[in-house]
Amino acid sequence: MTPNSGSNQEIEVKFCVRSLPALAARLQLLGAVATQPRVWEQNLRFDTPDGELRRANRVLRLRQDTAARMTYKGPGRLAGGVQHRAEIELTVESLEQARALLEALGYRVSMAYEKYRTTYSLGGTLVTLDEMPYGSFVEIEGSTSEAIAPVAGSLKLDWEARINESYAALFDRARAALNLPFRDLLFDNFRSVAVRPEHLGVGFAD
Repeated sequence: MTPNSGSNQEIEVKFCVRSLPALAARLQLLGAVATQPRVWEQNLRFDTPDGELRRANRVLRLRQDTAARMTYKGPGRLAGGVQHRAEIELTVESLEQARALLEALGYRVSMAYEKYRTTYSLGGTLVTLDEMPYGSFVEIEGSTSEAIAPVAGSLKLDWEARINESYAALFDRARAALNLPFRDLLFDNFRSVAVRPEHLGVGFAD
């Protein structure tokens, strides 16, 4: 459950970091509570054949980690330097059955991506440590924009280095910068690819 699950709002920022173990140690020193141990995520993004959702900056996603979830995200807007998006999420019994339903409605998988995620609760926010195929990231999600910056400060993260784009948008930058031929953001695809923050259009925050 996110800090905003009752209001159907996602309010969060990301940071690109050098060392997730160092962030984990800092979280523990600050008294953060580990709410979800490290888990592998499989994500499938859906769209119409002509890319209608992507053009409108909307997301329709199925995710499998400890449960299967269907998520809709609306277009983002910035407030207080933080990304705000409408978000509706529900647990589904089966990812494959949910996929069959979406495909029956005319949607198709437009992209698959994966990551490892560890989740902590700190100061009324959720802090996730994300191992992506192209680097390491910290996400901070709170109930208000004002709740997020102090947590970033306590973690010694450079606020000016915050990222408001999605992981898929960062992937698009890497594909363009490195001329990558593949569509999916998978660890296997990146085993022989060296990605630097500048390929993603970001800088380290730690």
